[in-house]
Amino acid sequence: MATLNRLAGETSPYLLQHAANPVDWLPWSEEALALAHTEDKPILLSIGYSACHWCHVMAHESFEDEAVAAVMNRLFVNIKVDREERPDLDQIYQTAHQMLTGRAGGWPLTLFLTPDGTPFYGGTYFPKEARFGLPGFVELCERVGEIWRTRRHDIEAQNRELRAALQRPTPTHTSSLDDRPIHALRALLLGSLDRDFGGFGSAPKFPHPTDLAFLLARKGDAPAQEAALFTLRSMAQGGIHDQLGGGFYRYSVDERWEIPHFEKMLYDNAQLLALYAAAFTLTGEPYFREVAEGIVGWLLREMTHPEGAFYSSLDADTEGEEGRFYLWDRAEVARLLTPEESALAIRHWGLDERPNFENRSWHLKIAQPLAAGEAALRDSARAKLFAARKQRVRPGCDDKILTSWNALMIAGLAHAARLLDRPEWLAHARRALDYLQARHWRHGRLLATSRDGQAHLPAYLDDYAFLLVALLEAYETDPHAEDLDFARQLADVLLTHFEDQENGGFFFTAHDHENLIQRPKSAYDNALPSGNGVAARALQRLGQRVADIRYELAARRTLQAFAVQMQTQPAGCATLIMALEAELAVNPPACDGVSCSVPAAG
Repeated sequence: MATLNRLAGETSPYLLQHAANPVDWLPWSEEALALAHTEDKPILLSIGYSACHWCHVMAHESFEDEAVAAVMNRLFVNIKVDREERPDLDQIYQTAHQMLTGRAGGWPLTLFLTPDGTPFYGGTYFPKEARFGLPGFVELCERVGEIWRTRRHDIEAQNRELRAALQRPTPTHTSSLDDRPIHALRALLLGSLDRDFGGFGSAPKFPHPTDLAFLLARKGDAPAQEAALFTLRSMAQGGIHDQLGGGFYRYSVDERWEIPHFEKMLYDNAQLLALYAAAFTLTGEPYFREVAEGIVGWLLREMTHPEGAFYSSLDADTEGEEGRFYLWDRAEVARLLTPEESALAIRHWGLDERPNFENRSWHLKIAQPLAAGEAALRDSARAKLFAARKQRVRPGCDDKILTSWNALMIAGLAHAARLLDRPEWLAHARRALDYLQARHWRHGRLLATSRDGQAHLPAYLDDYAFLLVALLEAYETDPHAEDLDFARQLADVLLTHFEDQENGGFFFTAHDHENLIQRPKSAYDNALPSGNGVAARALQRLGQRVADIRYELAARRTLQAFAVQMQTQPAGCATLIMALEAELAVNPPACDGVSCSVPAAG
């Protein structure tokens, strides 16, 4: 039996995946940082998550190898972090990676830190042996160890510059708000729309749900709404959508939405559920409702804890191969189906084309639409293929319960329940709400995560902001007074423990959080919507609902804090810009013929 390292006592499935590695991994802690100081060793920080394909590759190649581990243990204090449990660390070190390398980060993130936590070298995935233009991992470790021994002065000089850059305050703008960012974002999104396949830009293609939500909400703006609807249709017909089991994978590696990176994340599906429900309401197209129902079917079948909360993700890999659970060959399809079903399935899902996954297998997409009267035959074929797929070795499930991601799904369920008249969906949303309030709400503060009944880690801005929205969506679907009571408690924690009292807006971590090399305060959406944007819109809604001006003023201060970013980089600020639009609707701007603005909050 393998000797376990100090990750064995953690709750994160990702950390537990590495508990039997020969690497002397430690979780992020004061103990780990103190050990680096005591031994005068640099830290090797590895950040990833359990559903990540390249994280698995690096683990199998290097972290499970005795010889590689011996080098790591000799040269470094090795710390492993689950980016989903510690998004604060992930944000800080992804930003630092970009500053050091000039390139966007990703997972696994591999950084070498001084004992005070400042990174001085890094990258993402490194192969065991040199390839892809990357150095071999052992060679890299030895080189970094040599730099640490011989060039300490250079490292310290670089670190001073990096820390100064990380701690540089966000530019603030407290003058009037105006509608220019709204028009700029619309123009940028329509200008970058892929008019052949939908979505924005080229491969790899991500769903960008906040941008789609912005376009879909443009009442009376047919080009904007059609851009969103075209993208939603294209995604649903592509391989990024699980044509048999429902739900969406994380992103597509090609511009056609055909071949995904196969992990399924709760947060993507939460946001897309709300969008497909809204698309059905806008158009009446039954297909949009069908896609929304498929997301909920997957959620309840595969992602729901017995007490009602929702798991985090499904793995990309099965039996060591990415996508294996989801791939097909024509002979298997023909064996499982009747000749009529097989003929339709092969034509409809593109199995009469060349193999589209590594030139050897097929991943299903909608290649040709159904003819009139073929839906029942399609449904019969789909049910048989799905039943056969269920017998395969299943992808691993990260079964931890994250407050923020659960809150996104609760909000999506409640919103879709209201739009599609599905009261049973609201019942599932309320079960998850009850779980969070019972397990993650302690002594007037939230905890970020739980597994096997053990909740821990102080919650972040996203946890509070997203849960505040979830409560408002539940209340607007079926009013319960206790929803507003809990919402006010969450909002008061935001104002007391997260708000930047001097400049407006909210820090990602609370005032009493662990002291790190940076305290993020971000305007920008990524795979998750901006916590500041969500908080601003939620506080507007709550303030109007309970007639408490404190919340509305905090929302306006947030918008003023990020006015510069919204004006100069609107493409990353869709959530904040939607909150800006709501602010301008309530407080109509004064127009001078050039722009329209509202006065600053006093």
